[in-house]
Amino acid sequence: MTVAAGLAAWGLSAGLADLPPDVVDATLRHVLDGCGTAVAALRAGAAGPALAVARGLGGPPEARIPGTGLRVGSPAAALAGGVLVHALDFDDTHAGGLVHATAPVLPVVLAVGEQLGVTGAEAVVAAAVGLEAICRLGAAAPHAFHARGVHATAACGVIAAALAAARLHRLTHAQTVDALGIAASQAGGLLEFLHTGSSTKQLHTGFAAHHGILAARLAAAGAGGPASAIEGASGFYTALAGVRVSPEAVLAGLGERFELTRITVKPYPACQLLHAPLDAAATLRLADITDVVVDVHPDAAAIVCGPDQAAPRTGYQAKFALAWCVAAMLIDGAVTVDTFTGIDRPDVLALAARVRHRVADFPGVAAEQPGRVTVTLRDGRTVTGSVPRSGGGPGTPGLDAIVRAKALANLGAGGPAVLATVAALPESGDLTDLLDALGATA
Repeated sequence: MTVAAGLAAWGLSAGLADLPPDVVDATLRHVLDGCGTAVAALRAGAAGPALAVARGLGGPPEARIPGTGLRVGSPAAALAGGVLVHALDFDDTHAGGLVHATAPVLPVVLAVGEQLGVTGAEAVVAAAVGLEAICRLGAAAPHAFHARGVHATAACGVIAAALAAARLHRLTHAQTVDALGIAASQAGGLLEFLHTGSSTKQLHTGFAAHHGILAARLAAAGAGGPASAIEGASGFYTALAGVRVSPEAVLAGLGERFELTRITVKPYPACQLLHAPLDAAATLRLADITDVVVDVHPDAAAIVCGPDQAAPRTGYQAKFALAWCVAAMLIDGAVTVDTFTGIDRPDVLALAARVRHRVADFPGVAAEQPGRVTVTLRDGRTVTGSVPRSGGGPGTPGLDAIVRAKALANLGAGGPAVLATVAALPESGDLTDLLDALGATA
C-alpha cells in the first residue's frame, strides 16, 4: 500500500466515534489555539498582503476569511486563513516532525466546511485527519527537510490540507489518492528567509491550505496524480528531503496511535526551537550579567544561531534569533507579541551581544531538547537555569487552562464566545456559530 492510499483509506473512513476522547479533546484544543493566533495576527495587522490578495482573488462567496465578514472563494479564504494562523509564529508545533500542524489544516476545514455546510462533527474529524497526516509526514523524516533548506510545514502541509479537503468534499478513495499525488507536486517552501529577515515563511501555510483545496478540486474534476508521489523514487521525500521513506514509516499504527496528541502549544510567538532555552532563561531574573551561554541541539543551531542572532534586521527575523530572544527574556521576564515590535532596544542588543551558544549533543529531536542557560555575573558567580523540555507540550500540567488563557488573550472581547462555540463544535449543525463568533472578535 502506498502512503497516499493508506492516508486516503483512513482519512475517508474515520468517524467521530472512531476518535478516542483524548484525540477529540486535542483536536478541539488546536482548533481553539489556531483561531486565537489567527485573530491575534488580524488584530496586529500581521497578514496585510495575504488579506489584500485574498480579497482581490474574490470568487463566489463560499467562505469567510477568518475573523472577518468578507466572503470569497474557499481557496482564497484558506490562503488568507493559513497566513493568519501562522503570521505571528505563535501557532502550535509537532516536535517530532518540526511542523506547524494547525496552520495548513484549520483554514481548509473552516473554508471548505462553510462552503459545503458540513456539521461540526464532520469538521472535527476532518481537522483530526489533517492534523494526524501532517504530523506523521513530518515525523517520518525528522529534520530531513530542514537540512535541505525546505520548510517541512509547507511541504507536508499541502498533502494534509488536500486530505482534509478531499474528506470534506466526499471524494472517492481513488480521487483522494489522486488529490494527494497532485498535492505532492505542489509541495515546497524555502528557508532562505532565515538569511534575509523577510517574512516569506508566513505565506507558506497559506500556500499549503490554498493548494490543498485546489488539489482536491482538480482530482474531483478528473485530474490524476501518481499514487506513489509521496514515497516514490522521484517522489516527495526523495526530492525534497533527500531520503527514502517506506510507507510503513508513515502509516504504522494509523488510527490506533495518534501523533496529533503530541502537538505542542506555543507560549511564546517565536520559533519552537527557542522555547526550551526561553523557558530556562525565564528562571533567571538576575542583574549585572556579563556572559550568557546557551546549549542548543545541533539541528537547531543552523536555524536559530545565524549571523544576525544578536542583532536581527527585522522583527520577524528576531523570532528565529537565539541570542536576541534569550536576552529579551533575561531582561523582561517574558516574550510576547509586543516584544518583537522593538528590536532596536539598546538594553536587549547590549545583552544579546554577550550571548553565546554551545552545540550540545542532546538525544532526540531538536524541538524536544532540554533547555539550559548559564549566566556569569559581574561578581564572578555562574548560575544555570534549566528545564527538561519546553512548556506547552503533552503532559504539561494544566494544559487546557493554558490554552484557554492564551486564546482569550489573543481573541480579545469576543474570546468567551469563541471558546464556547469551539467546545460545542462536535454537536453543532454547521460552522456558522464559530465563524460568527470569530467575526465578532475583530
